[in-house]
Amino acid sequence: MNHLPQAWGRPRDDIYGAYDHSYLQSSGPTTHTKSPIVTGTSVLAVKFKDGVVIAADNLASYGSLARFTDVKRLRSFNSTSVIGIGGDVSDMQYIDRLLNSLSITESHSSDGHTLSAANLHTYLSKVMYKRRTDINPLWNQILVAGLDGDEKPFLASVDLLGTTFSSPTLATGFGAHLAQPLLRKVAASEEDVPSITRETAVEAIKECMKVLFYRDARSIDRYSIAVVTKAGGVELKEDEQLEGQSWAFAENIRGYGTQVA
Repeated sequence: MNHLPQAWGRPRDDIYGAYDHSYLQSSGPTTHTKSPIVTGTSVLAVKFKDGVVIAADNLASYGSLARFTDVKRLRSFNSTSVIGIGGDVSDMQYIDRLLNSLSITESHSSDGHTLSAANLHTYLSKVMYKRRTDINPLWNQILVAGLDGDEKPFLASVDLLGTTFSSPTLATGFGAHLAQPLLRKVAASEEDVPSITRETAVEAIKECMKVLFYRDARSIDRYSIAVVTKAGGVELKEDEQLEGQSWAFAENIRGYGTQVA
């Protein structure tokens, strides 16, 4: 008797004869994601003299519904890198499985070398470009923050097309419009990075998270933040709460509802 799972629930061949497989569809069309369903919004990051600060809120939205409020979108990789992922959550989970597999492979390696943030960014850029070439992209934009092979601060991005670039400040989603101008006041160019302290970078990121909570309908007031340094490795906090919020600015907004200018 056939005890394989695919035979469960079918009549026994030795009593009722061979099963007629013509009723089953043996092959179907190739299906690709055409638009994201459950998504995460902005990821922010900025370099400072000893490392990188990166943050993302914990909300995953089902369309315009704030459906999942405890989705962590920062992933640490060894002691030198943190990956922040915006966009489709199911594709983020796929990338997370790839990184877990890569981490296991690295942990069993005996060559004495580890992947730096720059190596990890190269790997992810190849993954994203390959999926784009297959006309089946991963609907994400990824920030890789950490230390490069020379243990210097590293920050770079890759999107669903496999496009890569690096900058002292980066943001995805709505943060690219609202947070980047604020972050560039802190670090306008690479020349500014050696003069930026950890405290300044963390405060700038927190202020940007607050602005995004005010202005981005797909954000929430709980977020994850990570600091990567040579001395401290990866310091990841996943359930931070925004503080010092003030909605006083709303009194001066005109043009909505019954307000009169």
